[in-house]
Amino acid sequence: MTDSHQARFRFSRRSLTVLALVLLLWPFFAWAMAKLLIVNAPLEHADAIVLLSGSSSYRERAARSAELFAAGRAPRIILTNDGHQGSWNRVLQKNQFYYESTLAELTRRGVPADKVDILMPVVSSTHDEALLVREFAEQKGIRTVLVVTSAYHSRRALWTFRRVLGSDGTNIGLDVAGTGWQTPSPRTWWLHLRGWQIVPPEYIKLVYYRIRF
Repeated sequence: MTDSHQARFRFSRRSLTVLALVLLLWPFFAWAMAKLLIVNAPLEHADAIVLLSGSSSYRERAARSAELFAAGRAPRIILTNDGHQGSWNRVLQKNQFYYESTLAELTRRGVPADKVDILMPVVSSTHDEALLVREFAEQKGIRTVLVVTSAYHSRRALWTFRRVLGSDGTNIGLDVAGTGWQTPSPRTWWLHLRGWQIVPPEYIKLVYYRIRF
C-alpha cells in the first residue's frame, strides 16, 4: 500500500470513528437541547391563568389550563387570539378561529365559558401577548398570573412575561403543557418533522428576543 493510500485509509478510519461518536452522542445532545428550553415557575394560586395562543398545540395547552382551573389554581382563564383559522368545520359550516376551538376545548373539559376572558386584538408574537395581558391586567387589577404554554416555548414565554409584566410588580408563574401529544417528547423530538420545526428555531427566537426586547 502506498503512502497516499495509507493516508486516505487513516483519514477514512478517523472519519468513521468521528461519525460513530456523533451518532452515539447525538440522542443525549438532542435531549439536552430540548430540556434546556423547558422551565416551570410554580405558583400555587393566581388571579388568572393566561393561556397563550398556539394554533398547532392549542389542545394540549387547553387541557393543562383546564386541569389547573379544576384544581382551583385560578378563578379565571385569559385566552389570547392569534387570528389563525383551522380547517373547515362541517358542524359550524365555517373555518373556526383557533381561539374558538380553544374555548370549545376548555368548555368540553369543564371550564364554564363565562370564566374565560378572550382578548380579541390579534397578536402575532409572545411579546404582543405579554403587552396585551399587561393592559388587561391593569384594567382588572390582576396582580398574579399563571402562564400556560407548550414545553419548548416555556423559557422564552417566562422571560418575556417577567420582562413585560414583572417590571410592574405582577407576580408571574408558568406551567407547561405535557409533551407527547401535539408536541414530541424531549427524547425523541429529532425523530419527528414537528420537532425540527419547533426546537432549533426556538433557540433562534430566544436570541432574537434577548437582543430585540
